[in-house]
Amino acid sequence: MWQRNQTFLADFILEGLFDDSLIHLFLFSLTILVFLIAVSGNTLTILLICADAQLHTPMYFLLSQLSLMDLMHVSTTIPKMATNYLSGKKTISFVGCATQHFLYLSLGGGESLLLVLMSYDRYVAICHPLRYTILMNRKVGLMMAIMSWLGASINSLIHTVILMHFPFCGSRKIHHFYCEFPAVVKLVCGDITVYETIVYISSVILLLFPIFLVSTSYAFILHSVIQMHSAGSKRNAFATCSSHLIVVSFWFGACIFSYMRPRSQRTPLQDKVGSVFYSIITPTLNPLIYTLRNKDIAKAMRRVLGRDILTQRQQLPLL
Repeated sequence: MWQRNQTFLADFILEGLFDDSLIHLFLFSLTILVFLIAVSGNTLTILLICADAQLHTPMYFLLSQLSLMDLMHVSTTIPKMATNYLSGKKTISFVGCATQHFLYLSLGGGESLLLVLMSYDRYVAICHPLRYTILMNRKVGLMMAIMSWLGASINSLIHTVILMHFPFCGSRKIHHFYCEFPAVVKLVCGDITVYETIVYISSVILLLFPIFLVSTSYAFILHSVIQMHSAGSKRNAFATCSSHLIVVSFWFGACIFSYMRPRSQRTPLQDKVGSVFYSIITPTLNPLIYTLRNKDIAKAMRRVLGRDILTQRQQLPLL
């Protein structure tokens, strides 16, 4: 009994992204640079929204939650990959693998739900501007964030518990750089067709249904924008919504590529490429897309920096 439990809880082996070649060392350095940009960009976005009172609105509160999810997403996978690469070790404990699987799935599901709620926020702001403060107040924004975090966490916990209770065969080598579901499920012994069907249905609910809701929101938004008489109002509406649409397209496109393909059509390389895009590239691009195209964020940054410079000048001793 003890020996069987030891086998069940044995470590996994992560194949990783890179080998010891010079080109892979360059790619590893590039990945770490992108990781640092993602951490810096999302941290700056969160701090800026917290520091500037004019950004204390439901729209920017939801954006801060998106940045927090992106920050945690990259921190769940990249540090372990970097540690294994630099140390030469490729192992991850059973508990570590389960924890990583739970976190990345929670954050991914939460981001999908949050993007839908952010599109609803834009729908209310553009289609019902006079009722915005009623329909989208701070309490509603807080409830939206809680729904995203809690709903995704429950879904992830269920899938993680079920997956990690299956027996694993062979060398327990995961052909990936972290414990992503498609790579881990390939190690499971026996017939899991029923479970894979359940996972597919769950993917439809967390991917295709949100895409349908986002598309519906933006169909109403587009209809309202076309009816606007002011060219300036149209530009502002398109500028605000285009950033969100770019983020939605990147996120859901990469997730569909990774999770909606049949198991027979998957290859380890394709899984890695898809995962790199939505777990590293997208969290890096999100703050850049929102900050570079958002005048409110730019103004808030100038206000915060200007306030800091003024404070420093006031603290200088008079000569």
